[in-house]
Amino acid sequence: MKTLALTLTIFFGILSSAGAIAQTAPSPAEIDGYSGLHRAAALNEAGIIRQLLKQGADIDTRDGHGRTALMVAAYLRHYDMARALIDAGADVNALDADRYDVITIAAVADDPEILRIVLEAGGDPTLVTSPYDGTALIAAAHLGHDEVVRILIEAGAPLDHVNNLAWTALIESIVLGDGGPRHVRSLQAIVEGGADVNLADGRGVRPLTLARQRGYDEMVQILESHGARP
Repeated sequence: MKTLALTLTIFFGILSSAGAIAQTAPSPAEIDGYSGLHRAAALNEAGIIRQLLKQGADIDTRDGHGRTALMVAAYLRHYDMARALIDAGADVNALDADRYDVITIAAVADDPEILRIVLEAGGDPTLVTSPYDGTALIAAAHLGHDEVVRILIEAGAPLDHVNNLAWTALIESIVLGDGGPRHVRSLQAIVEGGADVNLADGRGVRPLTLARQRGYDEMVQILESHGARP
């Protein structure tokens, strides 16, 4: 029970530091009610994982919200557990009930470590995820998670994917960002990665105009230097 209590304490810390998140992380009540692989993942007990798999447990079994044990490990930043589950054959590209994968979970959580683990294991940064038909890159750009943005671009994430809000990662870094250093670095990485700086939103408004409207001077300078038009 002490181990579970510590897990829940860590969970609350992650949740509070992440702020408002798009995914539905497992609640403390859900974690407390877990059994089998999900409980082992929550408690970071790799030995129990091996025992359960020998007994025929399904590595990709789902909880009530469609989360796999790997997703639980990702939410709780149990990196060695994530590696153990992947080594045992966990599907790194599985989607939960809201269509989030581990890569997008990592992007929202600003967790480069789990992101690298999953990408190295064959995680697909091009997946269309979430109820917004977005991508992990769009989620990271929205939140200004600049290191994650760079990792995803290097991994081949689509730069000009348009979600069902008619926004790209570049546009989200502007319209959902705060114009601060991390959002500026995110925008710069996306632009330097080769994104279309003139791809407009659903109203026909281009990124340069969006940045000017918000008074984001650094973003304006970056966009102008890469040929953006108002």
